[in-house]
Parts: sequence; C-alpha cells; structure tokens
Amino acid sequence: MRRLHLHRQSILQFLLYLFTCFSPPIACDELPKAACEPPGYASFPFCNTSLPVHARARALVSLLTLPEKIQQLSNGAAAVPRLGLPAYQWWSESLHGVASNGPGVAFGGPVRAATGFPQVILSAAAFNRTLWRALARAIAVEARAMHNVGQAGLTFWAPNINIFRDPRWGRGQETPGEDPLVASEYAVQYVKGFQGEYDGGGSSSSMMLSACCKHYTAYDLEKWGNFTRYTFNAQVTEQDMEDTYQPPFRSCIQEGFASCLMCSYNQVNGVPACARGDLLERARKEWGFQGYVTSDCDAVAIIYEDQKYSASPEDSIADVLKAGMDINCGTYMLRFTESAVKMGKVQEEDIDRALLNLFSVQLRLGLFDGVRAKKRFGWLGPDSICTAEHRQLALEAARQGIVLLKNDRGFLPLRKHEVSSLAIIGPAADDASIYGGDYTGVPCDPITFLDGIRSYVPRTSSAPGCIDVPCKSKDGFEEAVTAAKFADVVIVVAGLNLTEETEDHDRVSLLLPGKQMDLVRAVAGASKAPVVLVLMGGGPIDVSFAADDPLVASILWIGYPGEVGGQALAEALFGDANPGGRLPVTWYPESFTDVPMNDMNMRADPSRGYPGRTYRFYTGKAVYEFGDGLSYSSYSYKFLRAPQRIRLSGSSAESYIDREPPYATKDGRDLLGVEEVSSCDALRFRVQVSVVNKGDVDGSHAVLLFWRPRAIGEGSPRKQLIGFERVHATAGGEAEAEIVVDPCKHLSVVNEKGRRLLPLGAQVLTLGDLEHQLLIEA
Repeated sequence: MRRLHLHRQSILQFLLYLFTCFSPPIACDELPKAACEPPGYASFPFCNTSLPVHARARALVSLLTLPEKIQQLSNGAAAVPRLGLPAYQWWSESLHGVASNGPGVAFGGPVRAATGFPQVILSAAAFNRTLWRALARAIAVEARAMHNVGQAGLTFWAPNINIFRDPRWGRGQETPGEDPLVASEYAVQYVKGFQGEYDGGGSSSSMMLSACCKHYTAYDLEKWGNFTRYTFNAQVTEQDMEDTYQPPFRSCIQEGFASCLMCSYNQVNGVPACARGDLLERARKEWGFQGYVTSDCDAVAIIYEDQKYSASPEDSIADVLKAGMDINCGTYMLRFTESAVKMGKVQEEDIDRALLNLFSVQLRLGLFDGVRAKKRFGWLGPDSICTAEHRQLALEAARQGIVLLKNDRGFLPLRKHEVSSLAIIGPAADDASIYGGDYTGVPCDPITFLDGIRSYVPRTSSAPGCIDVPCKSKDGFEEAVTAAKFADVVIVVAGLNLTEETEDHDRVSLLLPGKQMDLVRAVAGASKAPVVLVLMGGGPIDVSFAADDPLVASILWIGYPGEVGGQALAEALFGDANPGGRLPVTWYPESFTDVPMNDMNMRADPSRGYPGRTYRFYTGKAVYEFGDGLSYSSYSYKFLRAPQRIRLSGSSAESYIDREPPYATKDGRDLLGVEEVSSCDALRFRVQVSVVNKGDVDGSHAVLLFWRPRAIGEGSPRKQLIGFERVHATAGGEAEAEIVVDPCKHLSVVNEKGRRLLPLGAQVLTLGDLEHQLLIEA
C-alpha cells in the first residue's frame, strides 16, 4: 500500500454516507451500532448463531440487492440500513503495533497511543518463534481493545512476508528478511498469535482478529530506475517461485490459517497478480485457504489505467473477480461493477462468491452475533493498551534483536564506573520519531538514545553532527567533533530512516547516506578512544570502511528499535543485555548496486556476470553474512543426537529412480520426487544440540542449523537454513536446543520445472564450524 486516491475515495464515500443517512426512512443516528441487535434486527437468518458460518453467509447474500452487494466490494463497505448492517472499514494496519496508516484506526478519544514494538526486521533478528508469537498476541490485544472503543476495525493487513530479495528495497524493513524458512516461520507465529486460538475451521465465531498475508506474490520493488511497483512485471522462474517466493505464503495459510490474502500491484510473468487465477486458486485448493482476498490499494484500477492490461475498467473488474479476488481497496469496483454486470462481463454469481468469503470472515469474527458480540473480548479496553507488560515485551524484542557486528579487543560492554563522560553523535541520537520505521502508530512513551544513555552516564552530551539523516552538508560537524574531544567514550549513531527507505521509495546506494561516512571518520579521529558505531535502518549498509578501521572499536546494528529503543541500546552498551541477534539479511558491498534490481532471478549466472541473491545463492563477497552476530560471550556446539542414515523404505524410490527420463544431476546424484515419498512425516527426525557458554556473561543465543548437499548440483543452494532455536545459557553453563527436520521440506531442492526433489546420498548438517554427515538412501 498505498497509491490510493484518498481524495477521490473520500468524496465518493461521503456521498454514500449522505445517501445512506439522509434517504428515508432511516437516519444514521437510528442505525444500530452492531449488526443483529435486538429487537428489530436479530431475527434474520444470518443472525442465528446456531447455524454454520457458511449457511449464515449464504443467507445474508440472498437478502441483498445487486446495488447493495456492489457497495460491499470496497474496503469502506457501506451500511445496509434495512438489514441493520452498519458500515464497515476493512483496512486497519498492525505490522509491529497498531498503526495509523489505514482509515480503520484512529488515535484520539479514549486511546491516544499504542505500544510501538520494534520493526519486524529487528524482531526477526532474534530468531525466536516464542517472541514473535508473543509480539503478535500483544498487538492483537491492543487492536481488539481499540476496536471495543470504536477506534479500530477487526481486519488488519499484516504481516508483510515478502522475501527481502534486494538490499535496496525500501520495504525490506517490514519483512522477516531474506530466508524463506524464517519468513515462513514468522508468518505462522504472527498469524496464530494475532488471530487467537483459530484452527482454520469455518464453523463458529472463533477469531479474535483477522490477519492478512501480503503481498501475494513476488513483490519487492518500489521505485527503481524506470520501474515502479504499479507497473513492474516480475519475471519469475518456476524454480524461484517454488523455493523462494511462495513458501512464506503457503505456510501462512496451511500452518497459520490466515484469513486474508492480499494480492500485489505488480504483474507476475505478464499477468497482474490480482488477476492470476491460477495463483489464487492454488491458495484455496492446494493450501486450504478459507478467507478473503483483498487487492492492494488501487491495484484493480492500475490494471487498466497504468498497466494497460485490460481494455476497459469493466474488464479489470471481470479479470479480478473471476480470478478469485473478493474486495478492492479503493473505489474502482464501486464505480464500475454495475456496468460490468450490464455489459455481461461479470455475473452476479461472481459477486456472490466474493461476498460469501467476505461475510464468512466477518461471521467468524463475531460481527453478526448481536449482543453476544459485545461479550467476546469485551473486557479489553484502554487499560489494555500501553501496559507495563507490553512495554517490557517491546524492550525484550529489541534486546534480542540487536546485532553486534564488531567488537575489537572486547571494547564493549562499557564499564559504568569507568565512564565519567560520554558523547552521542548523530541526528537520530535524540529523535525518537525515527525509531519506529514505517507502518507505525503513536508510541506510548518513547525513550531516545540520549535519555537511555544518560540513565547510565549523567554527563552525556549530544550533537547531531548532520542536520538530518540525509546529511547533505557538513554543517554541524564542528560541534560534533568538539563534543567528541571532551568525552571519555563516543557513540556515533548513523544509518537510515524513512527518507532513505520506505514504501514507494527504494535506495540507490548501500553506503551511509550523504556525508555520514565523513562524520564517522571526523568524530573517530577526534575521539580520545575508538568510537562505537550504532547503525539504524532496515536495509543492509556497506560499512566496510568502519569494519576495517581500528578507530571504530565496535559496531552495533539496532534496526528500528521502537519506543524503548533508547533503553535497549543503553543496556547493550553497558552489558545489562548481552547482544545475541543474528543478521536476517546479507549485507552486500556497494558494488551490488550494479545488479539490476528488476532481475528476479535468485540463482547466480556466471555467463552474464550475475552474482545471485541472498546467502543461499550469492557468490560474491559480503560485508557481513546472513546469520552473523557476535556476543559478549563465546559459544561452542556439540551434536547430541542426529541420525547418520535415513533409508526411504516403503516408498517407490527405486522404481521411480529407474524411470525415464532419469532424475539425476550432472554430478550423478539421484533425486527423488518429494511426492513419491510414501510418508514424509515418517522421515522427520530431531537434532539435539548442546550449546556451551564459554564466557563469563549469561547470554541468549540463536542456534542456526544449516544444510548443504555434499556435492552441490546445478541450481542447488550453497547452503540452506533448516532450523533455528533461541536458548539461554548462563556463564560457563550449558543449554540444549532441539530442532525438528523434515527431509521432504528442509533437505530438498527444486528443479527448473518447479518440482521439489529429495537428493539421495551424502548430506551435511552444519552448526557454525561443526559438521554432521548424513546419508539418505533408497
């Protein structure tokens, strides 16, 4: 989101309001506040809570006239006064806290703020499923509480689970990073935490809220060169679609039971995503999707107006409805669906199908349960928002996500009793408005980096150095250098904000913006001791200069840390929190900007000098690798339990391998089609790992288990994350992690036709520098 023509939409919806409220015989103040309220509106069949959801949805659709049906096909669904249905706003946002981006959320009245949790990319760096679900649950509590006082809807358009494919992408900060497994696991935890104890069944009013997996699919370009997200044709191979772009969406639906899917602006191989009936049908028929499909905002309009894909507005409406889209964020369907019906391009049955999906979700949310609806989660209110518990959770997420990238000679942590004065330099040092990233609401009580550090060292001075984050001039350098000269320790906060990366804006460089690099060098040269560099932002930054500079002792990446970022940074600097985050993306060198951003291929192609993308396929040198992250402790691993051999007994492996054409790689490895395995579930195994903290500081540590085939075949990943677990190990102590491996899912590769295959023969599991040999045989 959001290209939406808000002015045009607001005018049209105001006219609808006037028509609804001032046309006899019902005025708006006489409408019920909720559907199915007694005595006048509780007798309709769709209000009968003893009936199955689908039957109630069909009953409601059958009562609507065609004009009334059409008025439900926008994010701002109109009221139906004669049935007692109030208007409903489908568009609310909750990416990392209740956000103010959508019209469904309003900060004012009883609720004027909501907890500002860290941006997703930082929380992802924790590699902690339990944390992710807890964050989603807390956001849901605040969202439902705001709904109860009329300040939010029940349908929220999050999470963003697109793959962070290119380091320049302005919205990569919203995602869990570049790895399909991490994105998939994050999607499942977010949706389950947000929607409540909902198992995908459609028979009762069981959802707390509705989550929406977006943007489906292959969406990861905003504006680069002559390409924009509105008209970009993402040309994706079947191989990349199956093993990179689609897994998060499959997991979001199959395992998370998401109740909403948002189709994206871009085309996928020449067809607008919202008109890709094959992709939307796959979600429903193969993955079991039971929810509604919304367009991104104005995505239906651009099919005709910008992409020139359809011949008329009516054709655009027909294309998306027949493909399986249900609701349009925007007004295009309000304006052109009726004429599309009259022209015979759309049948009323197409509209009915969409409405069944929409009303089914509303019914599962309890919107048509009348008085009962007020009792569901009715105890949540303003006191449930900005709680101490949620603030502590926001702090813990920031603590676990912070990544220590460099720490020469153990410069950090600082010893409080040894630091009498400190200087913090940078435009973000005393500006908490930067700490949220995009899709942010109004934070409760933000703490700046300056305030956080002053709680440890009262004699802390601050100088912005640059006027703002873009740092186009050296105005302010002198003040910063002076502050650095007189401080025992100097912290330089550099990096990105929303002027550099955001929706509708991609980066053009991976270097620090403007003259920030000059600021770091000037301050480091003036400081009594080597400086600490703190990096903000969601996207990777080429800080090779600092990584190699002895005047920069330590580098911390803090992403967008949310409302308690100042406290989290101070705790990390002074050792009250031991950094244990790992990078969820590869940090590429500036030379990567020579790679065309519109090239969607994941795999390297040496014949054209293409280096590939993400740690799985990138063949170039990285500034920092996916999974990099230091600690104030050091850890060693030991495999306690892992199989040495897996035999595919009871499958049709031998007969399959002998078939023509032979499925073997050029290096002779046999490949077995995953669908030919008689029972993938039976092949699952557990890997138990011992983690020993060899340091003198307690630590929370992310264990990352990778896999690679012994012989890397054409198109195979260089290595692949197959599991992760967060453990806590006391100083000198030991902890154990257990990771479940599904060979069909985790140890398989995808061929050029998009078919998933299980390599037979020698495999290698890796934990850091430790390797475990595994043989898969038929």
